[in-house]
This record gives sequence, structure tokens and C-alpha cells, in this order.
Amino acid sequence: MSETAAVILAAGRSTRMKSDLPKVLHEICGRPMLSFVLSACRLAGASRLLVVVGHGKGQVKERFEAEGDVVWVDQDEQNGTGHAVKCCQEQLQGFTGNVVVIAGDMPLVRRTTLAELIEAREQNNDAVSLATTFLDDPAGYGRIIRDTDGKLVAIVEHRNCTEEQRNIREVNPSYYCFDAERLFEGLAQVEANPETGEVYVTEAIRLLREAGHGVSATVTVPAEDAIGINTRLDLAVVSRLMQDRIQLALMEEGVTLVDPDNTWIEAEAVIGRGTTICPFSFIGAGAMIGERCRIGPFASIARGGEVPDETVVGRAENCGASMS
Repeated sequence: MSETAAVILAAGRSTRMKSDLPKVLHEICGRPMLSFVLSACRLAGASRLLVVVGHGKGQVKERFEAEGDVVWVDQDEQNGTGHAVKCCQEQLQGFTGNVVVIAGDMPLVRRTTLAELIEAREQNNDAVSLATTFLDDPAGYGRIIRDTDGKLVAIVEHRNCTEEQRNIREVNPSYYCFDAERLFEGLAQVEANPETGEVYVTEAIRLLREAGHGVSATVTVPAEDAIGINTRLDLAVVSRLMQDRIQLALMEEGVTLVDPDNTWIEAEAVIGRGTTICPFSFIGAGAMIGERCRIGPFASIARGGEVPDETVVGRAENCGASMS
């Protein structure tokens, strides 16, 4: 398998969040949303991580300064997704492998999806493979247009759809795997949209297809994976979905959650087998709880807190950095 680089788009301002904090630093279950995307890319096999930053770039770089495998690429003017990727061309000069392109505000992306995209592109020797999903309400998403044989014909942005196309439920969640050479070949031909002045990645896909290069859309993902975060409501919805994943993984490893709906466990908390978490308890990110413990009800374990095996943290008790 070829080497894989990931280009993560994290330059946007997102005025709808109504926040001075860069969007990708808003937390999902105790971690900045960007960290989930980085993790998914690493676990899918990306050995080079390029993050395109713009608005609040100093804050973003500072928050992730300990992650030495990240290369920061500045996009001083936000002129579209295609322009953001083109900003990475110098860093990827001479690179001949796969390039995964994904937004930094999609923390629900799964490593398995990215791995499948990489595998699909390589097996078919396509210029690009992309994921799709089906939504009951596809408003705002680009529609996947296929021919009678089921092959991808086009990605049409919502505002450009005909009435018939707006009824299509298969949409583009905006994560892709490109052949590096073809990616920049396509982007070099893309002209700025006359209405917005922006350069779009999807236009490069269209041009590559018209030039006869392979373009496939064979990886279908669950609808929840396509949720990007643009508002505080989106943030809450995605946080709840991520919480469900965290809790399910713990229960599958032998942890009892008496009332999952009234328990909150942040990301990267480690809880030992046979431990019971009672209702209205909070477990902070990175907490380490041993085996056969009982936590709560109404207990709080701080981020990074440690609880030894067979410990009872009683009602309304708070545990700080460690507990002996």
C-alpha cells in the first residue's frame, strides 16, 4: 500500500458558532473536535498530517503544539476548499501516494471509513474515491448524481440542484481520498466560482472525471457520520452521539452503566472491567478508574483523575487528580 497523507481543513471562521474560540477547538466529550479527526487519520494509516489553518490559527497551533507529527499550513484568505488544499501543494511536492481530504469539524468520522476510501482508491487505481451517505433531509448537502449503471456522474451543490435533483437523498459528506498527482492536476484547472470567488474540491473531481480518470463513490457511511459542526446545536448533537459511542465501547468491555442517559464520560477515560457507574456521575477525559469500583451516584472524577481497583466513590463525592 502506498504512503498516505491527510489534509485536514480547519481554517474557517464559522460565524454561526458565535464564538471567539476557533471552531475546531470546541470540545466534544472533553477533546477538541479536531483531535478526533487527527486520530481517525492516524489510525487509518496516514503518516503525514497537514492541517490548514486560518482564523485563530495561533490558538489552534498552541493547543496542538505537543503533537509533533502535525504540519501546519496557513490559508490567510479563505477562498474555498480547493484553495485550502492547494495551499498544501508545496508541502506535498514530490509526494506520490494517497491524499485524504477531510474537514476538521467532522469528529464523527471513523477510521474504518478512511481506511476503506484508501483501499478503494488503490484497488481501482482511481484518481479519487469518495464517501457518500443517505439523509432523510439532504438540504444543504451536495447531491450524488449517478448514471443508469450506478456510476458517479457529478456532485451537484444544493443551490445548483434542479427540483428533481433535490429529491435525491444520497449526498456528499465531503471526505475523499485522492491520488496525489491527480489531485493537484485537477486543482490546477479549477476556476473560481463566479458567484462566490471560491475554488472547490468538487470541481477538481468533475474535471478529473471529464478527463477520463477514475472517480468512484463506493463507500457508504452512516448518516450520523456526515454531521459537520456549524452551530451550537450541531455541537450538542454530535457530543451526544460521541457519548453514545464512548458508553457502548465501555459496556462492551465489561463496565456497567446503570443509567447511560444520566451519565457523562469524556473521551479517553479508562474504566476497568467490573466497575459500576451509577446515575448522575461525571468521568473526566483521561481519567483512570480501576477494576471492580463503584462510582456514584452524583460522583465526579476529574480529568486525569485516578481511582484504584475496588474503590467506592460515594454519593456526591468528588475525586481530583488521584485517590489512594
